[in-house]
Order: sequence, then C-alpha cells, then structure tokens
Amino acid sequence: MNGEFFHFAHRTNWDLSVNNLSRTFDQLKKEKVSVLDLTLSNPTQAGFFLQKEKIIDTFNNPDNLLYSPSPKGLEKARNAICEYYREQGLKVNPENIFLTAGTSEAYSHLFRLLLNLKEEVLLPQPSYPLFQYIVDLNDARFYPYTLQYNNGWALDLEALSESNFSAAKAIVLVNPNNPTGSYIKTHELDIINQICHQHNMAVICDEVFYDFDLGIEPDRVSLVNNSEVLTFVLSGISKILGLPQMKLSWIVVNGPDLLVKEAMKRLEVISDTYLSVNTPVQNALAYWLKEKEMLQKDIKERIQQNYDFLQKQIHSVKATQLLKAEGGWYAILRIPAIRSEDEWVIKLLTHYHVFVHPGYFFDFDEGVHFILSLLTDSKVFQEGVMRILSRVEQEVS
Repeated sequence: MNGEFFHFAHRTNWDLSVNNLSRTFDQLKKEKVSVLDLTLSNPTQAGFFLQKEKIIDTFNNPDNLLYSPSPKGLEKARNAICEYYREQGLKVNPENIFLTAGTSEAYSHLFRLLLNLKEEVLLPQPSYPLFQYIVDLNDARFYPYTLQYNNGWALDLEALSESNFSAAKAIVLVNPNNPTGSYIKTHELDIINQICHQHNMAVICDEVFYDFDLGIEPDRVSLVNNSEVLTFVLSGISKILGLPQMKLSWIVVNGPDLLVKEAMKRLEVISDTYLSVNTPVQNALAYWLKEKEMLQKDIKERIQQNYDFLQKQIHSVKATQLLKAEGGWYAILRIPAIRSEDEWVIKLLTHYHVFVHPGYFFDFDEGVHFILSLLTDSKVFQEGVMRILSRVEQEVS
C-alpha cells in the first residue's frame, strides 16, 4: 500500500500538528522543569480522598458474571438515576433513560438520531473544544451561538431569535456551560422553547456539572422535566461522582408524547447496535450514587476554596477581571491585551512556569483570557495564581 496515494475519510482531515503551547509544555517536562499546572481537569489525578474500598468492593458481585443486554441499560441502574433526580425534586421515568459509555457517545447517538448529512446543530460559544470533533465524526455541521458577558454570562437571545436556522435540527445547551460556569435560567429556557417550536428543533442539554454550584445558590433550571419541545438531557458519573474512568453516562428523554415515543423507538435501535455500557458499572451505580455526598464533598470544597481565593486576590490587580461563574470546575481571568493571548500564555509558561489554557482553546474570539481549573491542588493553585497576578501587575504598571 502506497501511503502517498491512500486517502483517509474527509471527516478526519483535522489539523493534528502540536500547537506551540503544548510543545513548549512537553519540552519543559522533558527537561524536568517544575511547572505549576493550572489546567488539570481529571478528578482521579487531583489528589482527592476517595473511600477506595467502597468503590472497589462493589465489583465483587456475582451478578457481574451474567450478561443481560438491554438497549436502555439495566433497569436497576436506571432506577438509581431516577432516585438521584428525585432527591433534587425532579421526577424522571426510568423508561425515558438510556445509558451510554460517556457523554461523547451520548452526543454521537443523538446526532445520529437527529441530523442528516450536513445538517446543523447549534453550539454555544465559548464552549468545550471537543464538540467540533463529535460533529465532524457524525458528518454534520455546526452553527455557533453566542454567550455574552455583562457582569455575568447569558445567552444572546436576541441574536438567536432573529436568526434563520433553515438547516438546524437541534440546539445544544450546556448547563452550567463549560468553561463560563453559567446556568440556564427559566426566562432563557422559555425563549429557547419558543425558538425550537418556530424552527422545529430539538434541545440537547448537557448537565454534567449541574451539581457543582459556586457559593450562593444560583438562578438555574434543569431541563429533565422540559416537556415543551423534544428534549434530551445528558449527565453522568464522570463529573457527578468524579469517576470518569468508569464510563457511565445517560440520556433522559422528554417532550411532547408522540415525539418522545418515536425518538425512543429509534434511539433504542441505535443503543442496541452498540450495547457499550459494561455490566459491572451498571450493577455498581446504585451503591455509588448513595455515596454521592461523600464523593462530591472534597471536590466541592476544593473548587469553592480556589474560587474564593481567586476572588479575594483579583481585587488588588489593576485592569484584570475574574469573570463571574455560577458553577462548574473552571475560572476565567480577563487580562489586558498588551500582547496576544498566545504570547501571554507562552511567556507565563517559559518565564514563570505556570501553565494555563488560553481562551482560544474554548473559542473566545476576542480579548485575552486565561482558563484555570478549580480542581487544581489548592497550594499549587494559589502559588500559580499569585505568580500570574504578580506578572500581570508588573506588565501593566
């Protein structure tokens, strides 16, 4: 086979070159330079105390040797998810739940369900960069809609209402959004429902970070009970329990009865084609969800402590702003644009050994922003923040 004449699928024609920031970070690691990494988003590597025995012991279950395939997932696992929602005052029917091996798979199933070739899904901007790849792999297209900042983040509802989405079949909401940390509000949902009615679109709402509010209880609404339009809510234990390695997420289907019934029939065939969720994790889910408060405790304390520290320190630095977040695991600093975003983050890394994500990783299209993970060990986070603020203050003085 001659590699020169072999053609891979066009959907995988991504720019796979290593960016300058990642290349610089990798080189510093090779040189064994100590770097304060403020991008860590993997809870299993963040030093949290987990009662490991309670997690591991659940696998010692003879039922794990039985294979009882179900397109929606095992009923006892779906019942456990209903209980999780019941504790929040939300009523969910286990028959309306589909288990998946991660939210990326859930998105893929839904894009296959809803989108024909080159049809569009509306995606928030700024948001998580993984969306681009999932859209490409499903031969779809996306159209960005804007989140605006004015002492808090909000959907640009006026622009959404005035747009013509002739090729759009669905809108993705992230609740709270990643990385802005903004929840969907009741008045925003009302208008989103109106837009979806007008343009015959479905709603896909990602609520993986929903449990992790910051400080005062925010104004927010979950979409699991949204029956106005066809609605799919995604969540999972990657964030809820800090267990991304267990690969268990779910889709909750709601909306007008006839649409829900038809969607579930088709989604059942898609799920049955893969049956990707493993049995031991499904059997363990009810036990793990009972330990939710314990598993979330250290994460919530860490992200709140880091966010509070950042709020306290930012007031002393001129022309630098902490953009208000309501939830999630990230914080955003807006920095004076005296140089480009790339130049800022490279200088921070090479001169002061602090690694942050630039805003363009998350599709910020203007200004200079640093994206910091609130999961970072608090000592590392505080030292990294102090270095950042000190250098910024020197630069703008």
